[in-house]
Amino acid sequence: MTATARRRSAAAVLDHWHRADAWRREWLEVGLATEPADRETAEHVLTRFYRRHGRGRPRFAWVDSPAAGLPLTAGIPGHDDLHAWLRPRPPSGRPPIAVDLAASWSRLLAALDAAADHPDLEAPRPRGDKPWPELPPVPALEAGVPLRIVLRRGVRESLWTALLRDVALPVRSALGPPATLPICWYGQQDASWIAHHDILRRLGLSRPATREAERLDEWAALARATGWWWPGDEVCVMVERPAGIGAAGVRYRAG
Repeated sequence: MTATARRRSAAAVLDHWHRADAWRREWLEVGLATEPADRETAEHVLTRFYRRHGRGRPRFAWVDSPAAGLPLTAGIPGHDDLHAWLRPRPPSGRPPIAVDLAASWSRLLAALDAAADHPDLEAPRPRGDKPWPELPPVPALEAGVPLRIVLRRGVRESLWTALLRDVALPVRSALGPPATLPICWYGQQDASWIAHHDILRRLGLSRPATREAERLDEWAALARATGWWWPGDEVCVMVERPAGIGAAGVRYRAG
């Protein structure tokens, strides 16, 4: 590669980051949104999830906070139950819908990861076993850190910290020990992985198959529409978005 070509390549990679950062900020706003949920969209997407797994439309029970929703989650499996269903010899009978959703979600993540194979994501030269330096995104790219790693740190891990570590997980901890809680998804605060794959696709660095692209769009619509949700076989418990998120923590409309 000539010096001119290297400069053009470096400029293109920097442009990728600047565009990604603007979209990251948009997704951060989604994760911190406090407007009332878009109930129609959330119920439409989740009904599609249920029907895809051979279930009918559930009854949707909307509550103002996770604490208010927890008493309605009887029968929804916890993480230990999920692991039991994923063993070589699972329990007899049909898995709960929460188990089916968790398995399909895991397959989607694997497919999206595999689709992100554009050459621009990789390092221009071998690094061996040396770890890449921990730097802000632009200096990291200038130091030769692969765009894949910069996007993972600057988008996925950044949003995970801002939305899950700092917002969702403290709320979950207040509900009880993780092992005692039923499987749930965090709606708007699931934005970290959704944003990561959405941005890779918008940059042209990932080309998922049509089915996986449509599934990603559904998860994105769900994140933009609602707060937490617990999928039960008959009842899907839905949590409104918070009334406020700030330095003092998360404030829900009630509960």
